[in-house]
Amino acid sequence: MRSRIPKVLHELGGRPLLAWVLDAAREATGADPVVVVSPATAAVREAFGDAAVWAVQDAPRGTADAVRAGLAAVPAEVEEILVLSGDVPRIETETLRRLAETRRLDAAVMTLLAVDAIDPTGYGRIVRTAGGSVERIVEEKDADAAILEISEINAGTYAFDAAWLRRRIGDVEPSPATGELYLTELVALARAEGRLVTSLDIEDDGRQLGINDRVQLAQAEWDLRMETNTRLMRAGVTMLDPSTVYADPDVEVATDVILEPFVVLRGRTRIGEGTRIGAGSQIIDSTIGRECRVWASVVEGSTVGDRVTIGPFSHLRPGSIVDDEVEIGNYAEIKNSHLGRRVKQHHMSYLGDAEVGEETNVGAGTITANYDGRRKHRTTIGRRVFLGVDTMLRAPITVGDGAKTGAGAVVTHDVPPGTLVVGVPARIREPRPGASGEDADATAAGADAAAGAVRETEPAAEPVAGDGTTDAGGR
Repeated sequence: MRSRIPKVLHELGGRPLLAWVLDAAREATGADPVVVVSPATAAVREAFGDAAVWAVQDAPRGTADAVRAGLAAVPAEVEEILVLSGDVPRIETETLRRLAETRRLDAAVMTLLAVDAIDPTGYGRIVRTAGGSVERIVEEKDADAAILEISEINAGTYAFDAAWLRRRIGDVEPSPATGELYLTELVALARAEGRLVTSLDIEDDGRQLGINDRVQLAQAEWDLRMETNTRLMRAGVTMLDPSTVYADPDVEVATDVILEPFVVLRGRTRIGEGTRIGAGSQIIDSTIGRECRVWASVVEGSTVGDRVTIGPFSHLRPGSIVDDEVEIGNYAEIKNSHLGRRVKQHHMSYLGDAEVGEETNVGAGTITANYDGRRKHRTTIGRRVFLGVDTMLRAPITVGDGAKTGAGAVVTHDVPPGTLVVGVPARIREPRPGASGEDADATAAGADAAAGAVRETEPAAEPVAGDGTTDAGGR
């Protein structure tokens, strides 16, 4: 792979290659697999932790030596062993079950997965007897011209009689060409003592072949993506251009969803019925409800209700909860906040660590300054609150139900319900008779206060220490 990252940690469909293999092995056997690593690939163990039983091959001396190391971690009562390669992520559980069943039916000490490959380059060739049984396997490095003409390859997946494997694994001799201990030498050892070696013959659909470089990884990614997209479309999802839609296999998409070009759906994302995900949107580990519209926006680690509109160019960061019928518009950012039903946040604003009551209108440029340089603080905004343009709310703070803020207000103290605050720092004021400030789009409530058109009813609040910054920029 020409990488500082161990090969089996490179990702396919949003998951490490090894994760796919472990899942297939676990489902086929009902037991946690043993994973053999070397000191050079300790990062693999760190990545998976308790997801497997671990064994260490002190030095990379070949596949037989790796199996020998792994056997030390296999309980003595185990009667059958499957051997898989960590770089064959698309192996299927059903194939592994059929492989083990074939060995049992044939009473063989060893059964291998055989593929008549379109391109056998890089794989050991299977040599058969005149009767068709497996006689030996010749690795490509050791093969002569006649052997290289054989197209049937050993895919590197095996089922073994455990007792026989334990008895003979130590008898494998190093290859004269490379000095490595090949697991495939067990075929010759079994035949020498008259034991049967069989194969399960599989069509070359690419699933049984390993990933050895980034070209093969890209091909596997393409194949997996096309399978996923085909499954979703046959289940009732519309894709305007399937070749540009990236959906991880665990994504769930309901019927009548429309996915426009260049949509990315990652992780355990769920999309509700009738929703349209617009071009350029990314949805990551999130739930989107029914009949929503997401347009050129990013939603990650969030839950969105029904009939919600998002975007264009909005960002829902992890921990956000958006209730039904909310409108989130251009360049709006939300982080770890809860927006109640029918909240409107239309333009260039930031809500971080906030609770926003239903039917509240968030003016353009509104900011919750939730970070004081040391800790995060929450902002609580009541129902039907009207936040004027460029309002700054310095947390921790509470804005009562039905309150309003004037344009450019810097709010440093709690705002009682039903009141209007304006200025820097914001003060409670009473509007002159007839002043409405009800522009739901520009949200300029109280803007005329700055021109002296209202009268002061309460002294200015004293400023409180703190820098009043937001946590934008990833804090």
